[in-house]
Amino acid sequence: MSFALGAAGQNPAPGRGGAPAPRPSAYPTRPPADPATLERGRAAYGVNCNFCHGSDARGGEGGPNLLRSQLVLDDQNGELIAPVVLNGRPDQGMPKFNMTNAQIADVAAYIHNFKVGGYDESRMTPPSVLVGDAKAGEAYFKSKCGACHSVTGDLKGIGSRIADAKILQNTFLMPGGGGGRGPAVPVKVPPTTVTVTAAGKKTEGTLVRIDDFTVTLTEADGTQRTFRRDGDTPKVELHDSLQPHRNMLPTYTDKDIHNLTAYLVTVK
Repeated sequence: MSFALGAAGQNPAPGRGGAPAPRPSAYPTRPPADPATLERGRAAYGVNCNFCHGSDARGGEGGPNLLRSQLVLDDQNGELIAPVVLNGRPDQGMPKFNMTNAQIADVAAYIHNFKVGGYDESRMTPPSVLVGDAKAGEAYFKSKCGACHSVTGDLKGIGSRIADAKILQNTFLMPGGGGGRGPAVPVKVPPTTVTVTAAGKKTEGTLVRIDDFTVTLTEADGTQRTFRRDGDTPKVELHDSLQPHRNMLPTYTDKDIHNLTAYLVTVK
């Protein structure tokens, strides 16, 4: 999930006489959440959000730091987070998630439970991700992934190429989700392309940006073009090589993810 970052944590404006104004709390103080709610939120966050926003919600694999997001800071029970989760942010690489409002509220409670103080207090050390069953992971791979990928082809030696199990897990959840902290991942992902049909003429190129009002693309010769959008006009067709991965995100269980990770690290 991707949320716009706010200005939380910036230095306060000077008060009277040039003295610094009292520093506001870095994070709202909230009443303790019900343990069952936190556990549900932790599980849902682990499957849907962890790969992009990190185990400690501070970002890392393409997603921003949720603990410093103004939207999250202003949210109370998921009411502000829900529209972002349900609609996605295609221009920022965030897919839609098919979650209920109750599930989103659980995730919000889990995020709000994080403390933001000093670095050591707020940072959480995630447990090892190698807790799955490699045999079950191999069966899952053959059933769900084998139509597009092969451990003797495009994924040959993936367990050696990506030695860090957590990075490997994030990589198969959403290839190309890099851009955050950590080393570059040696996986090539074709860019998203787009076809715009306006007045009967098709224009094709690499997608630069798309939102409800415009779509921008770069043609093969390097020419960048922007088209205004009004509903379904002009016709816009996205060709995203990662769409199958995006479609699978809501279907993974925590067990599926750990089993698949346990298997892929053995592919040397």
